Amino acid sequence: MPIELLQGDIVTQDVDAIVNAANSTLLGGGGVDGAIHRAAGPGLLEACRTLPGAPVRCPTGEARITGGFHLPARFVIHAVGPRWRGGAAREPELLASAYRASLALAEEHALASVAFPSISTGAYGYPVAAAAQVALGTVADHLERAAHVHLVRFVLYSANVLETYEAVATG
Repeated sequence: MPIELLQGDIVTQDVDAIVNAANSTLLGGGGVDGAIHRAAGPGLLEACRTLPGAPVRCPTGEARITGGFHLPARFVIHAVGPRWRGGAAREPELLASAYRASLALAEEHALASVAFPSISTGAYGYPVAAAAQVALGTVADHLERAAHVHLVRFVLYSANVLETYEAVATG
């Protein structure tokens, strides 16, 4: 199956790339972002610092790629999702764009497998069910025409988030 859903720790995934739910500075933060930076080691922070555009190295809805350093994944794709502002501030469009931009980078680098977290549903407050609809729909659309990406794994941090993604996927 080209889309997998599991509960786990994204930093342990042995895939070509993991996606970091990053902030626009790409310099680390809390949640998934902090965990990825800690696991990858200081080389990831240095690589992010050298990307152009400080202080906004990656606008909302876009993605950037770096090496994976000490991670099992060869690459980290840093995607900036939107903060939830009630749904009227283009949040679904920006979230879908973050997923599409991540998948475009994976295609550009001929990557076959990518692991995503649930972008924007932590500190950015995006409702999980709504985010899952955007994420799963965007990824499924991409996989229909993908040249290189053949496996997308959603690595979800809690049983509740996993259950929500499963319900959306089967619903």
